Amino acid sequence: MALDAATTALLQQLAAAGGAPMHEVPPDEARARMAGLATMYLLGPEPARTDDVVVPGPGGSLRARVLAPETPRGVLLYLHGGGWVVGSIDEHEALGRQLVEATGCAVVLASYRLAPEHPWPAALEDAGAALAWVEQHRADLGADLPLVLAGDSAGANLATILARRARDAGGPAIAAQVLVYPVTDHDFDNGSYTDPANQLALNRDTLRWFWDQYAAPAQRPDPDVSPARAEDLAGLPPAIVVLAQHDALRDEGAAYAAALRSAGVAVDVRQFDGQMHGFFTMVGLLPAQAEAVAHVASLLDPHLREDSR
Repeated sequence: MALDAATTALLQQLAAAGGAPMHEVPPDEARARMAGLATMYLLGPEPARTDDVVVPGPGGSLRARVLAPETPRGVLLYLHGGGWVVGSIDEHEALGRQLVEATGCAVVLASYRLAPEHPWPAALEDAGAALAWVEQHRADLGADLPLVLAGDSAGANLATILARRARDAGGPAIAAQVLVYPVTDHDFDNGSYTDPANQLALNRDTLRWFWDQYAAPAQRPDPDVSPARAEDLAGLPPAIVVLAQHDALRDEGAAYAAALRSAGVAVDVRQFDGQMHGFFTMVGLLPAQAEAVAHVASLLDPHLREDSR
């Protein structure tokens, strides 16, 4: 299936604006470009609670934003994407509000240090600090509520690594993990990486550039960089995996979902046809975006019910 009409129109609009590919500009310019795109998102209604908080991290203070309904059903820690190089909690505000409304959860948008100024393992250490902060503040967020780890792209990479670390450390208990087109490996030559139909706003060259900013080649086989390389995936939380048809990360996301299932983990994986990488966060721009959030919310619902706790 070809790209849908809304995605095609958006790509034409972005192309008309001009500019070099992301992997050919400095990180600061790439970040500004992504921030500009986020101004196009539909912000949506403000939740009952919005608090900006400070999370102590190993490299200094980190920003986080708590968005919550009047009576939360769960706590969802969301780690933003952006190749570990771009992205911010401000750019994910629209998605955070939408997730609050769709799931009934208190959503914590967590920041982390970005590469190349702060290469691996800085982002992972900061994501771990955010999870520790959520656990320490559960009395305020909802002490007896289920905890969900979620993220898109590089954020999904961090989320699933945290889920494995929580399993190995004996906690905190994770009710589910939501992995939106996750980065799980560093194979730049698989089918979806090399497919000409996937060389769009995010392409093989850009992804290689992201990896070069984040982790040295010798570090990439580490399961805390490439979670698909972990020897044992058994006992991980149930996973909701969202993929896009026209995405270089499609095949590794599907392979990771299959590996989780083979390890006995409950997995629901859905590929959204006609969609490109990044569609999940483009609130109000692409019709399939709202469909994908509704899909995630419906699958999370059983994990948030009182009778499942």
